[in-house]
Amino acid sequence: MSVVGAQPFIKPMQSPPSVSPGIQRRHTLPASEVRPLNTQDAISVFEIEREAFISVSGECPLHLDEVRHFLTLCPELSMGWFEEGRLVAFIIGSLWDQDRLTTDALTLHKPCGSTVHIHVLAVHRTFRQQGKGPILMWRYLQYLRCLPNVRRAVLMCEDFLIPFYRKSGFKVLGRCAITVANLTFTEMWYPISGHAYMRRNTGCL
Repeated sequence: MSVVGAQPFIKPMQSPPSVSPGIQRRHTLPASEVRPLNTQDAISVFEIEREAFISVSGECPLHLDEVRHFLTLCPELSMGWFEEGRLVAFIIGSLWDQDRLTTDALTLHKPCGSTVHIHVLAVHRTFRQQGKGPILMWRYLQYLRCLPNVRRAVLMCEDFLIPFYRKSGFKVLGRCAITVANLTFTEMWYPISGHAYMRRNTGCL
């Protein structure tokens, strides 16, 4: 999928402080940056995810090989927040082509789909309670508006997370057909609108 129109959203969140000519920079990394993830980020992603989810539910939404899988197939549907080069929060998504999620949605990427399945949003423990999760989700949803074929975003979550996602504008679709071990989930969705254009000749027609 082409994301040419989406690139303006992937910018450093703030510019590095100016430095006097006589003072040498200690490093050249932006203080805060949001960008798509790649396979080199996979281990950092999984370490944050494992710490965030194993202690709460005993299950990770994505295992390491699945993280690498989606960052290879559809890195443009991921977003990472970095502080001085360190990953502090991330989202990983893929495309889906049905109205509701099924078990296939956990591992498949459907390039011609119009629904973004958000597999996971996680924040490093050191940076929680700072509003980074809602901010990153807002940026991600704005970014999806620039992808010409995307019509909505969906996710599945445990019931205690429903208020969190409602604050980001998600609505409840109903009980999810997917179960993991003894866990059950609610499926939620968010409408994506405001597309600037529809790309022609996408190969998905």
